[in-house]
Amino acid sequence: MSPGVSVSHRRVFAIAGPAMLANLTTPLLGIVSTAAIGRLGDPHLLGGVALASAAFDCLFWLFGFLRMATVAFTAQALGAGDRDEVRAVGLRALLLGGAIGVTLVALQVPLAAVIFSLMGGSEAVTTAAREYFFIRLWSAPMIMGNYVVLGWLIGQARPRLALAVQVGINLVNIGFTLFLVLGIGKGIAGAAIATVIAESCGLVAGLIIAWSILGGRIGVKRELLFDRARLSRMLVVNRDILIRTAALIAAFLFFTSQSAHAGDLTLAANAVLYNFLMIGSFFLDGLANAAEQLCGQSFGARDRLAFGKAVKLVLGWSTLFGIAVSALFALTGNALIDIVTTSPEVRSAARQFMLLAALAPACGVLAYCYDGIYIGASWAREMRNLMLAAFAAYLAAWYLLIPLGNAGLWIAFLLFLLIRGLLQAWRYPAMVRVSFPPGKP
Repeated sequence: MSPGVSVSHRRVFAIAGPAMLANLTTPLLGIVSTAAIGRLGDPHLLGGVALASAAFDCLFWLFGFLRMATVAFTAQALGAGDRDEVRAVGLRALLLGGAIGVTLVALQVPLAAVIFSLMGGSEAVTTAAREYFFIRLWSAPMIMGNYVVLGWLIGQARPRLALAVQVGINLVNIGFTLFLVLGIGKGIAGAAIATVIAESCGLVAGLIIAWSILGGRIGVKRELLFDRARLSRMLVVNRDILIRTAALIAAFLFFTSQSAHAGDLTLAANAVLYNFLMIGSFFLDGLANAAEQLCGQSFGARDRLAFGKAVKLVLGWSTLFGIAVSALFALTGNALIDIVTTSPEVRSAARQFMLLAALAPACGVLAYCYDGIYIGASWAREMRNLMLAAFAAYLAAWYLLIPLGNAGLWIAFLLFLLIRGLLQAWRYPAMVRVSFPPGKP
């Protein structure tokens, strides 16, 4: 193994641990925001924030490629020992992220028209949601910038700094939400303003950290920054990850849509059970972050042994975590359902499908892990194609399982998770052979 790339259990958790902690702080923000708006006593305001927040979740998730590709390219440049390219990767991604953020702000009126016509809320809820939307959308350039900064820090194996920035954003958001909504009565606008302030503070803090890491040397030669081949590669990889993410979002939206078609009780039960999937993803996504950095760095160093060891370690730990979390949910699922909802009807409905939902972390192990591996190696085209194939299989499985009702929907979703991972595992050996040809250094 090359001396420049160290892969060990300790390094896996040095990256995965902070990412898991950052993920665990995120629900706290949603809880506080919901509680603050809920105390205003107007259900339409609470519905408006929920509607607009769901829109933002999908909209901003779509541009998560900024973080993923930045992790990959930064880690690869680090592994290759190219410090100039490490700086250039961050600046290129910031330029792209800034352009995307400004475009979203410029298109806010048509975006709102399309989004809220599709979401179909009541007039009162939509009015509240639009007020929140038009204020919070001004955070788009900062959010895109934060994606880049977080990806750049993780790509250099500085997860604690990334954790500090992410937790800081959430804490500032919580503090300003409480102050603006409950303290000075700004209502729903206050919750949106709090997000803009928090994301702005996070970006400033992240850029200061980046400046400090680089020793004040942020400048990059123009010919390197705008190198046509590197720009083209960045855009192609980002495009493929964007398509892959759009398919993933479509899979989750389809699940929600079919839940709604099954009735309000089924929708509520599935919303409760969806928390099982989210909690499991906190752990698996943290390990995927480790795969992104370690595989990216060893890929950049052209170190096949280090790459293979990183894959084995992350796969092993991901499998252990996935099975453990599924087992925990199977044992404690009924108690968790009771914590999330007090409705007897929803509790009863959720318990019928609890064991299926509990299987989600175990079924998703390969999907999360190989996503991290493929991102680290920037195998974006293959990841895109395999995601589209898995999505098609998901729809086919759902169609065949329609007679089973909601159980069939859950089984189809579990198959989607399994097929994603299995397809990537099947394709992995061929990708390694192409990326690390025998006999070449």
